Parts: sequence; structure tokens; C-alpha cells
Amino acid sequence: MTMQSDLLYSETEDELRSAVRSLLSDRCEAAQVLARAESGQPHDLDLWKTLAGDMGLAGLLVPEPLGGQGASAREAAVVLEELGRFVAPVPYLTSAVIATETLLGCGTPEADELVGALASGGSIGVLALPLSTAPTASYGLVQEADGRLTGRVGAVADAAVADVLLVPTSSGLHAVDTAADGVRVTAQIPFDLTRPLAEVTLESAPGRLLTADAAAAVRRGLGAGAGLLASEQLGVADWCLTETVAYLKTRTQFNRPVGSFQSLKHRLAELWLTTVHARAAARNAADALATGSEEAELAGALAQAYCSPVAVRAAEEALQLHGGIGMTWEHPVHLYLKRAKADAIALGTAGAHHETVATLVDLQAP
Repeated sequence: MTMQSDLLYSETEDELRSAVRSLLSDRCEAAQVLARAESGQPHDLDLWKTLAGDMGLAGLLVPEPLGGQGASAREAAVVLEELGRFVAPVPYLTSAVIATETLLGCGTPEADELVGALASGGSIGVLALPLSTAPTASYGLVQEADGRLTGRVGAVADAAVADVLLVPTSSGLHAVDTAADGVRVTAQIPFDLTRPLAEVTLESAPGRLLTADAAAAVRRGLGAGAGLLASEQLGVADWCLTETVAYLKTRTQFNRPVGSFQSLKHRLAELWLTTVHARAAARNAADALATGSEEAELAGALAQAYCSPVAVRAAEEALQLHGGIGMTWEHPVHLYLKRAKADAIALGTAGAHHETVATLVDLQAP
């Protein structure tokens, strides 16, 4: 009989959350994030250095023999919840999760050396695919000839601060240094200002072959990214719910707190319920990844199918229920709406994940 996993947070996970939240409360306030977004340089690399290097969070998913912390996806999920709660402009999802898991899927000395550099926080790695690429999607944007790579890939998240690009081709997965000749990274205008996108252009750029089986490694990286993105979406939704409830307790109308109105109580209660369900789905996906469950792909697709619309709805409700102040640039709620909307198409839409769930459980539409 299969033992049911305990999805409650462990004492270690609670301590990790407390440490991350304390740091972000001090270093990642909404006003600071807004100021960075306006400056055109949204990435907070000082904060990333603290998170990745000093706290060792970039190596949570990396085994200790390779220079990591030897933790699991459950701990990484807790970090992503907090990063979502603060819409932190750091490349954790792209480097510490997607790129790291892709490298771990290679199983070669070349990939192991590179994953150690990412785990230490000394290097930032990015998978050179559009952020919208789902784990089951096909790709063929870059061609390889005699160790030289040529092609163009748009909407690559966090490529502007990457030190190394992981480039999949028909011949395998290659590592390309962004400082190498023939590599050009051009910033694009993103919807979510806290997760910048860029176009990567390779013109006969030198690459190092990491593995000949790019498909398996990339699918592992994108699958882990999709499963753990649900935790970031949970953090976004939870912040929106918490802040909205607090605001409606203080805002008055007709000498009564707005939150006492029956219609708003119903909206908040429904939002709370969907957020609780989203937490269960996100925790289940993280636990399935952590335990190496055979149902990890199903759990990740299910979490994405559910958590994506929940985060969007929570942000939309927060915007509306904050009234006029919520529509201003100075109030941070628009950052959460943009993150939720961008996350809704990242690593596959909810519809695409619904199709994956249907395929995995053999419940295809007629």
C-alpha cells in the first residue's frame, strides 16, 4: 500500500520560510521593486548574491557531492512562495530550478561541473527557450554545425543577467557563455517588469556539448519548473488575499468597514477557499518532485492547471477591492497582477496543462 505524503510544512521548512521572509522584508519592499522597475534595471543582483551565495539557496536542489545543499523540491517550493509573495526580481526560477534541473538531467561530468557553479551562486544559468515553453512542447530554434551554434530565441527570461546559456539543438544540449563571440542578448519589453525577457541571437557561437540527449534533460528542467512555479503563484495569490483583507478592514464606507459588507465577504471567502486549494495542489506537486514520484508529471500539470487562474483571479480581485488606490502606479498590486498574468503563460498555459492531465489519466475529450 502506498503511503500518503504529509503535505504540511515541516519545522525545517518553516524555519527556511522565516529566514527568507525576513531577508525579503528588509531588502525587497514594494517601493524598492517599483524603483528598480522604473530604472530599467529590475534585477537585484545584490539580493541574488545574498540568497544564492550567502544563504546557499541556489543549491537547494543540488546534491552535496556536486556542491549543493542536498535539499529537495519542497524546500525550493517554500523559497518560491516567498519570492512570489514579494515579486522578487531575482533569477531563482530560471537558474536555481529550471537550469539546475536541466543540468542534473544530463548526468555528465561537464554538466556536473556547471551545476556546481550555479549551486554556489557564482554563476547564473538560463535555459535558452521562450519562457512560455511547456514541458511537452517541441523546439528547434537553434542549429548546430561543427560545434558552432546559430539561431534566435525570443522571450528568454533572465537572459540579461545570465553567465551561461543552456542551448538545446537536434545534436544535444550545449553550454554557451554569454560573453563569447557571436552571442548577443537584446532586452525585450516584458509585461512583467520584475521578470525581464530578452532575445538571444547566436551567430556561429562556440558551444560545449553537455549531453547528446537534450530532450530528456530539457523536459526534466521544464517539468520541475512548471511544478514549482505553482508555489510562486501560490505566494502571489496569498499576498493578494492577505493584503486585500487587511485593507478592507480599515477602509470605511457609511461609517462601516467595507469588509463587513456581505457581498465582499462572499468574494473574500471564495478567494480564500481557492487559495487553500491552490496550496494543496502546489504542495502536492513539490512533494511529488521531492520524492521522485511516478506521478510527478501529473501532479505538476494539475498544479499549473489550477494555480495559474487562481493567482490571476486573486490579483484581479485585489486590484478591484483596493478601489481607486489599487489603480495607481504607486500601489504594488499592479506588480502582482502582471506577475500572475505572465506566470499564467509561463511553462505552458493552464489549457495546455489540462490537456496533459487528460492525456496522463486517459480522459480525452470526445
